[in-house]
Amino acid sequence: MTALSSPLLAEAVPPRLRRRRPVLLGLFALAVVAGVLLPLAFLCFEASQVGWSQLWQMLDRAIVASLLWNTVRLALVVTALCAIAGTTAAFLTERTELPGRRFFAAALVLPLVIPDFVVAWTWNSVFPGVRGYLGAVLVMTLGLYPLVYLPVAAAFRSADPALEEAARSLGLGRAAVFLKVTLRQARSTLLGSSLLVCLALLAEYGAFEDLGYQTFTTAIFNELQIGFATAAAAALSLVLVVLSLLALGGEAFFREKGRLEHLGGASNRPPRRHRLGKAAPFAFAGTAAFLGLALGLPLAVVAYWVVAGGRSSLPATSSLAAATGYSTLYSAGGALIATLLALPVALYAARHPGRISAGLEKCAFLIQALPGLVVALALTYVVERYLSFLYQSPELLVVCYSMIFFPLAIVAVRASVAQAPRLLEEIGRTLGSGPLRVRLRVTLPLLLPGLGAAFCLVFLSGVTELTATLLLVPNGVATLATQFWGYVGNVSYGAAAPYAAMMIVLSALPGYLLSRLFDRGAARRRLETGADR
Repeated sequence: MTALSSPLLAEAVPPRLRRRRPVLLGLFALAVVAGVLLPLAFLCFEASQVGWSQLWQMLDRAIVASLLWNTVRLALVVTALCAIAGTTAAFLTERTELPGRRFFAAALVLPLVIPDFVVAWTWNSVFPGVRGYLGAVLVMTLGLYPLVYLPVAAAFRSADPALEEAARSLGLGRAAVFLKVTLRQARSTLLGSSLLVCLALLAEYGAFEDLGYQTFTTAIFNELQIGFATAAAAALSLVLVVLSLLALGGEAFFREKGRLEHLGGASNRPPRRHRLGKAAPFAFAGTAAFLGLALGLPLAVVAYWVVAGGRSSLPATSSLAAATGYSTLYSAGGALIATLLALPVALYAARHPGRISAGLEKCAFLIQALPGLVVALALTYVVERYLSFLYQSPELLVVCYSMIFFPLAIVAVRASVAQAPRLLEEIGRTLGSGPLRVRLRVTLPLLLPGLGAAFCLVFLSGVTELTATLLLVPNGVATLATQFWGYVGNVSYGAAAPYAAMMIVLSALPGYLLSRLFDRGAARRRLETGADR
């Protein structure tokens, strides 16, 4: 469908069909978000049981101020560094003639499949001095930058080259064109991916425990697992919720500023690649060095300990094969549920924009800032009182995975809905098809790449989930993450390494598919840009 024909077809769609807001879809989206926010309701309930005055006394302590300082400064610095590193890598691989560009484009995604607590362990086992704040900045930047690189690279591929050509014709240099045009076209994507980095950082536990860096998540874990102080843990968790609200508000504030419009059919052409000239060797060396730190060193350390081997005095709860099977089964179940539940929320937010739909979408991201242990504790509280037959069951762990990683599914599905031409759905309505039939026969096929991306993203996150799994995993069962964590706690690095290696292998395929799905989405967006106008 071309841009020329789109206005003619749009005129044939009755306005009443384009403005109609489906009540059932909105109610379903509301129910999904309410269910996902159950842990937040649990925190508020715990706070009300203790009393807000006593809760404030728990927070009005020097240790809380120290945790706040540690968490906020780390979140700000790591988010900024991931934005810089991910955007730079995306620009070099997608918009320049970087030597080895195709290899780097694929390899720079791979650190996403290595769990952050494994990255921390590999660095700490080789360089014991990599600890504290600087160690956390290094490890988390190397582990989280792919969350920025992957979507921003897709945004650069689908950018409108006509805008850059117009800027150059007005006399702007390369740097000015990049800052004022290229980067601004990817502004929304960059802000959204940076938000994911920030929220993921707020909820991280394993890496910080390895590095000896105290944040709210490590303090919450200690309160629950060592002190059994649910009220104190709830108070600290509410601080994380406030921080996540501030992050969401900041992202929303800056998202709408500086938006650029496409100029027309020129966006069907791929953007122009820049020659690096004498800077090519330096760009190659810098990209290779960065990839070596983010990917090469962790893989080399894991391979070393696998070859070195070793036994542990800690008995294995599950064999490597059994742990792999459990991790695959639980992660796939959580990914399927999260993807299906994200579909109505993404459709409602993208197809029917407004304060209500935007609020629902933003609220869904609050769960991302809560440590997995808090989500697991909330589910345990509900199950023990109302659904006791689900306690310590695989089904409960699968539901927990789907809740923890629901925002990741929202991001992938929402991007796919935004790229799918709405006009095709409206035309289907004019031909006499009902809303449900149009969704199944027109919308769903268009969204399959986004649904696949959501499944892959949640799956590889579930394979490496640690804190919630430690609490909810059924008795006599261990996943790859929990068995690895047990061996590392026992300083049995040789015994832990095969489980780390299997987590990486198990995550590699969905990581590769995720990068390919982003490639297809960007290419399709260039072809269908005119269809939405």
